[in-house]
Amino acid sequence: MADNKIKKVVLAYSGGLDTSIIIPWLKENYDNCEVIAVSGNVGQGTELDGLEEKAIKTGASKLYIEDLTKEFVEDYIFPTVKAGAVYEGKYLLGTSFARPIIAKRLVEIAKKEGADAICHGCTGKGNDQVRFELAIKAYAPDMKIIAPWRTWEFKSREDEIEYAEKNNIPLKINRETNYSKDKNLWHLSHEGLDLEDPANEPMYNKEGFLELGVSPEQAPDKPEYITISFEKGIATKLNGEKVGSVELIEKLNEIGGRNGVGITDIVENRLVGMKARGVYETPGGTILYAAHDKLEEICLDKDTLHYKKNLANTFADLVYDGKWYTPLREAMSAFVDSTQEYVTGDVKLKLYKGNIIDAGVTSPYSLYDEEIATFDEDEVYNQNDSAGFINLFGLPIKVRAKKGLIK
Repeated sequence: MADNKIKKVVLAYSGGLDTSIIIPWLKENYDNCEVIAVSGNVGQGTELDGLEEKAIKTGASKLYIEDLTKEFVEDYIFPTVKAGAVYEGKYLLGTSFARPIIAKRLVEIAKKEGADAICHGCTGKGNDQVRFELAIKAYAPDMKIIAPWRTWEFKSREDEIEYAEKNNIPLKINRETNYSKDKNLWHLSHEGLDLEDPANEPMYNKEGFLELGVSPEQAPDKPEYITISFEKGIATKLNGEKVGSVELIEKLNEIGGRNGVGITDIVENRLVGMKARGVYETPGGTILYAAHDKLEEICLDKDTLHYKKNLANTFADLVYDGKWYTPLREAMSAFVDSTQEYVTGDVKLKLYKGNIIDAGVTSPYSLYDEEIATFDEDEVYNQNDSAGFINLFGLPIKVRAKKGLIK
Protein backbone atom coordinates (compact mmCIF):
# COMPACT_ATOMS: atom_id res chain seq x y z
CA MET A 1 0.00 0.00 0.00
CA ALA A 2 2.71 2.43 0.99
CA ASP A 3 4.84 4.47 -1.42
CA ASN A 4 8.46 3.58 -0.61
CA LYS A 5 9.63 6.80 -2.28
CA ILE A 6 8.10 8.83 0.53
CA LYS A 7 10.85 9.46 3.05
CA LYS A 8 9.69 12.70 4.68
CA VAL A 9 6.12 13.78 5.46
CA VAL A 10 4.82 17.09 6.80
CA LEU A 11 1.74 16.49 8.95
CA ALA A 12 -0.97 19.01 9.83
CA TYR A 13 -0.88 18.35 13.57
CA SER A 14 -3.41 19.42 16.17
CA GLY A 15 -2.64 16.90 18.89
CA GLY A 16 -6.22 15.67 18.75
CA LEU A 17 -7.33 12.08 18.33
CA ASP A 18 -6.79 11.77 14.57
CA THR A 19 -3.39 13.40 14.25
CA SER A 20 -2.09 11.83 17.48
CA ILE A 21 -2.36 8.35 16.02
CA ILE A 22 -1.36 9.38 12.50
CA ILE A 23 2.30 9.88 13.45
CA PRO A 24 2.94 6.24 14.46
CA TRP A 25 0.61 5.03 11.68
CA LEU A 26 2.66 6.88 9.06
CA LYS A 27 5.91 5.40 10.37
CA GLU A 28 4.39 1.92 10.37
CA ASN A 29 3.01 2.20 6.85
CA TYR A 30 5.63 4.30 5.07
CA ASP A 31 8.83 2.46 5.97
CA ASN A 32 9.63 4.46 9.12
CA CYS A 33 9.49 7.75 7.23
CA GLU A 34 10.41 11.01 8.95
CA VAL A 35 7.33 12.88 10.18
CA ILE A 36 7.51 16.64 10.69
CA ALA A 37 4.51 17.93 12.61
CA VAL A 38 3.14 21.43 11.97
CA SER A 39 0.60 23.20 14.16
CA GLY A 40 -0.84 26.43 12.82
CA ASN A 41 -1.72 28.63 15.77
CA VAL A 42 -5.00 30.27 14.81
CA GLY A 43 -6.03 30.85 18.41
CA GLN A 44 -6.49 27.39 19.90
CA GLY A 45 -5.14 28.63 23.22
CA THR A 46 -4.29 25.92 25.73
CA GLU A 47 -4.76 23.19 23.12
CA LEU A 48 -1.20 23.96 22.01
CA ASP A 49 0.22 23.29 25.49
CA GLY A 50 2.52 20.27 25.61
CA LEU A 51 2.20 19.59 21.88
CA GLU A 52 5.91 19.47 21.17
CA GLU A 53 6.61 16.86 23.83
CA LYS A 54 3.65 14.80 22.68
CA ALA A 55 4.58 15.00 18.98
CA ILE A 56 8.20 13.97 19.61
CA LYS A 57 7.19 11.19 22.01
CA THR A 58 4.82 9.69 19.44
CA GLY A 59 7.45 9.67 16.68
CA ALA A 60 7.73 13.10 15.04
CA SER A 61 11.23 14.40 14.38
CA LYS A 62 10.19 17.98 15.18
CA LEU A 63 7.19 20.24 15.63
CA TYR A 64 6.62 23.65 14.13
CA ILE A 65 4.14 25.86 15.97
CA GLU A 66 3.40 28.77 13.65
CA ASP A 67 1.68 31.87 15.02
CA LEU A 68 -0.86 32.75 12.33
CA THR A 69 -3.38 34.58 14.51
CA LYS A 70 -2.90 38.15 13.25
CA GLU A 71 -2.84 37.09 9.61
CA PHE A 72 -5.86 34.85 10.24
CA VAL A 73 -7.91 37.76 11.58
CA GLU A 74 -6.85 40.46 9.17
CA ASP A 75 -6.55 38.50 5.91
CA TYR A 76 -9.29 35.89 6.32
CA ILE A 77 -11.79 36.82 9.05
CA PHE A 78 -12.14 40.53 8.35
CA PRO A 79 -12.64 40.12 4.56
CA THR A 80 -15.38 37.58 5.26
CA VAL A 81 -17.09 39.82 7.80
CA LYS A 82 -16.92 42.77 5.39
CA ALA A 83 -18.59 40.58 2.79
CA GLY A 84 -21.33 39.68 5.28
CA ALA A 85 -20.82 36.03 4.29
CA VAL A 86 -22.79 33.53 6.40
CA TYR A 87 -23.20 29.94 5.22
CA GLU A 88 -26.85 28.90 4.99
CA GLY A 89 -27.84 31.91 7.07
CA LYS A 90 -26.36 30.59 10.32
CA TYR A 91 -22.77 29.33 10.14
CA LEU A 92 -20.08 32.00 10.53
CA LEU A 93 -17.44 29.87 8.75
CA GLY A 94 -15.11 29.43 11.73
CA THR A 95 -13.46 26.23 10.54
CA SER A 96 -13.82 27.04 6.85
CA PHE A 97 -11.54 30.07 6.61
CA ALA A 98 -9.00 28.68 9.10
CA ARG A 99 -8.01 25.78 6.85
CA PRO A 100 -6.60 27.70 3.86
CA ILE A 101 -4.14 29.71 5.94
CA ILE A 102 -2.91 26.58 7.75
CA ALA A 103 -2.56 24.65 4.50
CA LYS A 104 -0.61 27.47 2.90
CA ARG A 105 1.88 27.38 5.77
CA LEU A 106 2.10 23.58 5.51
CA VAL A 107 3.21 23.97 1.90
CA GLU A 108 5.81 26.59 2.83
CA ILE A 109 7.32 24.30 5.48
CA ALA A 110 7.11 21.23 3.22
CA LYS A 111 9.12 23.08 0.57
CA LYS A 112 11.60 24.34 3.15
CA GLU A 113 12.09 20.83 4.56
CA GLY A 114 12.19 19.09 1.18
CA ALA A 115 9.23 16.89 2.10
CA ASP A 116 7.85 14.25 -0.25
CA ALA A 117 4.26 14.55 0.95
CA ILE A 118 1.81 16.47 3.10
CA CYS A 119 -0.57 14.57 5.36
CA HIS A 120 -3.82 15.64 7.03
CA GLY A 121 -6.22 13.91 9.41
CA CYS A 122 -9.50 14.90 7.77
CA THR A 123 -12.12 12.22 7.30
CA GLY A 124 -13.48 11.26 3.91
CA LYS A 125 -16.92 12.47 4.98
CA GLY A 126 -16.00 16.02 5.91
CA ASN A 127 -15.41 19.38 4.29
CA ASP A 128 -11.91 19.98 5.64
CA GLN A 129 -10.28 17.45 3.32
CA VAL A 130 -11.40 19.64 0.42
CA ARG A 131 -10.31 22.88 2.07
CA PHE A 132 -6.83 21.56 2.89
CA GLU A 133 -6.24 19.93 -0.46
CA LEU A 134 -7.47 22.80 -2.64
CA ALA A 135 -5.12 25.14 -0.79
CA ILE A 136 -2.24 22.68 -1.15
CA LYS A 137 -2.96 22.37 -4.88
CA ALA A 138 -2.91 26.16 -5.17
CA TYR A 139 0.64 26.43 -3.80
CA ALA A 140 2.13 22.99 -4.52
CA PRO A 141 0.13 21.43 -7.38
CA ASP A 142 2.41 18.40 -7.67
CA MET A 143 2.76 17.64 -3.96
CA LYS A 144 1.74 14.15 -2.86
CA ILE A 145 -1.12 14.24 -0.34
CA ILE A 146 -1.71 11.49 2.23
CA ALA A 147 -5.18 11.23 3.78
CA PRO A 148 -5.12 8.20 6.13
CA TRP A 149 -8.88 8.21 6.77
CA ARG A 150 -9.40 7.13 3.15
CA THR A 151 -7.14 4.10 3.39
CA TRP A 152 -6.46 2.96 6.93
CA GLU A 153 -8.09 0.13 8.83
CA PHE A 154 -9.92 2.26 11.40
CA LYS A 155 -13.65 2.66 10.85
CA SER A 156 -14.61 4.85 13.82
CA ARG A 157 -13.28 7.12 16.53
CA GLU A 158 -13.69 4.14 18.89
CA ASP A 159 -11.17 2.21 16.78
CA GLU A 160 -8.80 5.16 16.94
CA ILE A 161 -9.04 5.34 20.74
CA GLU A 162 -8.24 1.62 21.00
CA TYR A 163 -5.18 2.10 18.76
CA ALA A 164 -4.04 5.04 20.89
CA GLU A 165 -4.42 3.05 24.08
CA LYS A 166 -2.46 0.09 22.64
CA ASN A 167 0.36 2.43 21.61
CA ASN A 168 0.37 4.44 24.86
CA ILE A 169 -0.57 7.64 23.07
CA PRO A 170 -1.99 10.15 25.59
CA LEU A 171 -5.38 11.65 24.78
CA LYS A 172 -7.29 14.52 26.35
CA ILE A 173 -10.65 12.83 25.63
CA ASN A 174 -12.48 9.70 26.67
CA ARG A 175 -15.32 7.69 25.22
CA GLU A 176 -17.96 9.69 27.07
CA THR A 177 -16.75 13.16 26.03
CA ASN A 178 -15.57 12.20 22.58
CA TYR A 179 -17.19 15.07 20.66
CA SER A 180 -15.40 16.03 17.49
CA LYS A 181 -14.32 19.61 18.16
CA ASP A 182 -12.48 22.34 16.31
CA LYS A 183 -11.36 25.43 18.17
CA ASN A 184 -9.72 28.63 17.04
CA LEU A 185 -9.80 32.32 17.90
CA TRP A 186 -13.13 32.75 16.08
CA HIS A 187 -15.18 29.77 17.21
CA LEU A 188 -15.57 26.30 18.69
CA SER A 189 -17.51 23.54 16.92
CA HIS A 190 -19.09 20.43 18.43
CA GLU A 191 -20.11 17.35 16.43
CA GLY A 192 -20.84 13.69 17.13
CA LEU A 193 -22.26 11.66 20.05
CA ASP A 194 -25.80 12.78 21.01
CA LEU A 195 -25.62 15.63 18.47
CA GLU A 196 -25.82 13.16 15.61
CA ASP A 197 -29.56 12.92 16.25
CA PRO A 198 -31.21 16.28 15.38
CA ALA A 199 -34.06 15.39 17.75
CA ASN A 200 -31.74 15.76 20.74
CA GLU A 201 -31.48 19.15 22.39
CA PRO A 202 -27.81 20.07 22.93
CA MET A 203 -26.71 19.85 26.57
CA TYR A 204 -25.74 23.51 26.83
CA ASN A 205 -25.87 23.51 30.63
CA LYS A 206 -23.90 20.30 31.05
CA GLU A 207 -20.57 21.02 32.69
CA GLY A 208 -17.78 21.19 30.13
CA PHE A 209 -19.96 21.32 27.01
CA LEU A 210 -19.79 25.05 26.29
CA GLU A 211 -16.24 26.37 26.48
CA LEU A 212 -16.40 29.93 25.15
CA GLY A 213 -19.31 31.12 27.28
CA VAL A 214 -22.53 30.22 29.05
CA SER A 215 -26.03 29.36 27.89
CA PRO A 216 -28.57 32.22 27.69
CA GLU A 217 -30.28 30.88 30.83
CA GLN A 218 -27.04 31.20 32.79
CA ALA A 219 -26.23 34.70 31.50
CA PRO A 220 -26.64 37.73 33.82
CA ASP A 221 -30.10 39.22 34.36
CA LYS A 222 -28.71 42.68 33.57
CA PRO A 223 -27.97 43.76 29.96
CA GLU A 224 -24.49 44.86 28.92
CA TYR A 225 -23.92 47.71 26.45
CA ILE A 226 -20.94 47.90 24.11
CA THR A 227 -19.90 50.25 21.31
CA ILE A 228 -17.84 49.10 18.32
CA SER A 229 -16.19 51.66 16.05
CA PHE A 230 -15.42 50.90 12.41
CA GLU A 231 -13.14 52.45 9.81
CA LYS A 232 -13.82 51.39 6.21
CA GLY A 233 -15.60 48.25 7.38
CA ILE A 234 -12.93 47.19 9.87
CA ALA A 235 -13.58 47.31 13.62
CA THR A 236 -10.85 49.40 15.25
CA LYS A 237 -12.20 50.43 18.67
CA LEU A 238 -14.17 48.80 21.46
CA ASN A 239 -15.96 51.10 23.90
CA GLY A 240 -13.90 54.01 22.65
CA GLU A 241 -10.52 52.32 23.11
CA LYS A 242 -8.34 51.40 20.15
CA VAL A 243 -7.64 47.67 20.03
CA GLY A 244 -5.60 45.41 17.81
CA SER A 245 -7.32 42.90 15.54
CA VAL A 246 -6.57 39.79 17.62
CA GLU A 247 -7.31 41.53 20.92
CA LEU A 248 -10.64 42.75 19.54
CA ILE A 249 -11.83 39.19 18.83
CA GLU A 250 -10.58 38.00 22.22
CA LYS A 251 -12.42 40.75 24.07
CA LEU A 252 -15.62 40.29 22.09
CA ASN A 253 -15.46 36.56 22.78
CA GLU A 254 -15.22 37.26 26.49
CA ILE A 255 -18.08 39.78 26.44
CA GLY A 256 -20.32 37.70 24.20
CA GLY A 257 -19.54 34.51 26.03
CA ARG A 258 -20.60 35.76 29.43
CA ASN A 259 -23.87 37.03 27.92
CA GLY A 260 -24.77 33.75 26.21
CA VAL A 261 -24.34 35.20 22.73
CA GLY A 262 -23.38 33.30 19.58
CA ILE A 263 -24.53 29.71 20.15
CA THR A 264 -25.81 28.15 16.91
CA ASP A 265 -27.37 24.73 16.32
CA ILE A 266 -27.47 23.88 12.62
CA VAL A 267 -28.03 20.94 10.31
CA GLU A 268 -25.86 22.07 7.43
CA ASN A 269 -25.34 20.79 3.89
CA ARG A 270 -21.79 19.56 3.61
CA LEU A 271 -19.88 19.92 0.38
CA VAL A 272 -19.60 16.13 0.03
CA GLY A 273 -23.38 15.81 -0.24
CA MET A 274 -24.64 14.82 3.20
CA LYS A 275 -26.35 16.80 5.91
CA ALA A 276 -24.52 17.11 9.23
CA ARG A 277 -25.54 18.51 12.59
CA GLY A 278 -23.23 20.74 14.58
CA VAL A 279 -23.27 23.22 17.43
CA TYR A 280 -21.06 26.29 17.05
CA GLU A 281 -19.92 28.79 19.65
CA THR A 282 -19.00 32.10 18.01
CA PRO A 283 -19.65 34.81 20.62
CA GLY A 284 -17.34 37.56 19.38
CA GLY A 285 -17.96 36.85 15.73
CA THR A 286 -21.71 37.02 16.12
CA ILE A 287 -21.40 40.44 17.74
CA LEU A 288 -19.03 41.69 15.05
CA TYR A 289 -21.32 40.58 12.22
CA ALA A 290 -24.32 42.23 13.90
CA ALA A 291 -22.48 45.52 14.38
CA HIS A 292 -21.11 45.59 10.83
CA ASP A 293 -24.53 44.84 9.33
CA LYS A 294 -26.09 47.63 11.38
CA LEU A 295 -23.54 50.18 10.20
CA GLU A 296 -24.05 49.21 6.56
CA GLU A 297 -27.77 49.96 6.93
CA ILE A 298 -27.03 53.68 7.08
CA CYS A 299 -23.86 53.83 5.00
CA LEU A 300 -24.73 51.88 1.84
CA ASP A 301 -27.25 52.89 -0.82
CA LYS A 302 -30.12 50.52 -1.58
CA ASP A 303 -28.74 49.02 -4.81
CA THR A 304 -25.30 48.36 -3.33
CA LEU A 305 -26.70 46.94 -0.09
CA HIS A 306 -29.09 44.59 -1.87
CA TYR A 307 -26.54 43.43 -4.44
CA LYS A 308 -23.95 42.87 -1.71
CA LYS A 309 -26.36 40.66 0.24
CA ASN A 310 -26.80 38.47 -2.84
CA LEU A 311 -23.04 38.31 -3.30
CA ALA A 312 -22.61 37.35 0.37
CA ASN A 313 -24.25 33.98 -0.24
CA THR A 314 -21.86 33.14 -3.06
CA PHE A 315 -18.91 34.37 -1.02
CA ALA A 316 -19.98 32.13 1.87
CA ASP A 317 -20.29 29.13 -0.45
CA LEU A 318 -16.78 29.73 -1.82
CA VAL A 319 -15.28 29.92 1.66
CA TYR A 320 -17.22 26.89 2.88
CA ASP A 321 -16.16 24.89 -0.20
CA GLY A 322 -12.47 25.65 0.26
CA LYS A 323 -12.15 27.99 -2.71
CA TRP A 324 -10.36 30.81 -0.90
CA TYR A 325 -7.45 30.94 -3.33
CA THR A 326 -9.55 31.42 -6.45
CA PRO A 327 -10.02 34.30 -8.90
CA LEU A 328 -13.72 34.67 -8.05
CA ARG A 329 -13.16 34.97 -4.30
CA GLU A 330 -10.39 37.52 -4.89
CA ALA A 331 -12.58 39.50 -7.31
CA MET A 332 -15.46 39.47 -4.84
CA SER A 333 -13.19 40.75 -2.08
CA ALA A 334 -12.09 43.58 -4.35
CA PHE A 335 -15.74 44.51 -4.92
CA VAL A 336 -16.49 44.27 -1.19
CA ASP A 337 -13.54 46.52 -0.36
CA SER A 338 -14.88 49.16 -2.74
CA THR A 339 -18.24 49.10 -0.93
CA GLN A 340 -16.55 49.68 2.43
CA GLU A 341 -15.01 53.07 1.59
CA TYR A 342 -17.58 54.92 3.70
CA VAL A 343 -18.57 52.17 6.17
CA THR A 344 -17.20 54.15 9.10
CA GLY A 345 -18.92 54.93 12.35
CA ASP A 346 -20.04 53.71 15.77
CA VAL A 347 -22.51 50.95 16.59
CA LYS A 348 -24.01 50.55 20.05
CA LEU A 349 -25.40 47.15 21.00
CA LYS A 350 -27.23 45.77 24.03
CA LEU A 351 -26.39 42.18 24.94
CA TYR A 352 -28.92 40.28 27.03
CA LYS A 353 -29.28 36.55 27.57
CA GLY A 354 -28.15 35.46 24.13
CA ASN A 355 -29.74 38.40 22.30
CA ILE A 356 -28.02 41.22 20.44
CA ILE A 357 -30.26 44.28 20.45
CA ASP A 358 -29.55 47.39 18.36
CA ALA A 359 -29.06 50.41 20.60
CA GLY A 360 -28.00 53.16 18.19
CA VAL A 361 -25.75 53.79 15.18
CA THR A 362 -23.94 56.89 13.90
CA SER A 363 -21.67 57.65 10.95
CA PRO A 364 -20.21 60.79 9.37
CA TYR A 365 -21.20 59.20 6.05
CA SER A 366 -24.75 58.24 6.99
CA LEU A 367 -27.21 58.34 4.09
CA TYR A 368 -30.11 58.64 6.49
CA ASP A 369 -31.54 62.17 6.40
CA GLU A 370 -33.96 62.86 9.22
CA GLU A 371 -35.33 65.94 7.47
CA ILE A 372 -36.32 63.89 4.41
CA ALA A 373 -37.64 60.89 6.36
CA THR A 374 -39.64 62.81 8.97
CA PHE A 375 -43.41 62.52 9.32
CA ASP A 376 -43.45 66.15 10.41
CA GLU A 377 -43.57 69.15 8.11
CA ASP A 378 -40.51 69.57 5.92
CA GLU A 379 -39.26 71.76 3.09
CA VAL A 380 -37.08 69.29 1.17
CA TYR A 381 -39.59 66.68 -0.04
CA ASN A 382 -42.58 67.44 -2.22
CA GLN A 383 -45.10 64.69 -1.57
CA ASN A 384 -46.98 65.61 -4.77
CA ASP A 385 -44.01 64.28 -6.76
CA SER A 386 -44.91 60.73 -5.72
CA ALA A 387 -48.06 60.69 -7.92
CA GLY A 388 -46.10 61.05 -11.16
CA PHE A 389 -43.50 58.57 -9.95
CA ILE A 390 -46.15 55.93 -9.24
CA ASN A 391 -47.81 56.49 -12.64
CA LEU A 392 -44.54 55.80 -14.44
CA PHE A 393 -43.42 53.03 -12.08
CA GLY A 394 -46.75 51.26 -12.47
CA LEU A 395 -47.10 51.80 -16.23
CA PRO A 396 -46.16 48.21 -17.22
CA ILE A 397 -48.80 46.85 -14.83
CA LYS A 398 -51.41 49.26 -16.22
CA VAL A 399 -50.67 48.25 -19.81
CA ARG A 400 -50.97 44.54 -19.01
CA ALA A 401 -54.24 45.15 -17.15
CA LYS A 402 -55.78 47.06 -20.11
CA LYS A 403 -54.84 44.14 -22.38
CA GLY A 404 -56.61 41.73 -20.03
CA LEU A 405 -53.38 39.86 -19.26
CA ILE A 406 -53.59 39.92 -15.45
CA LYS A 407 -55.35 36.85 -14.04
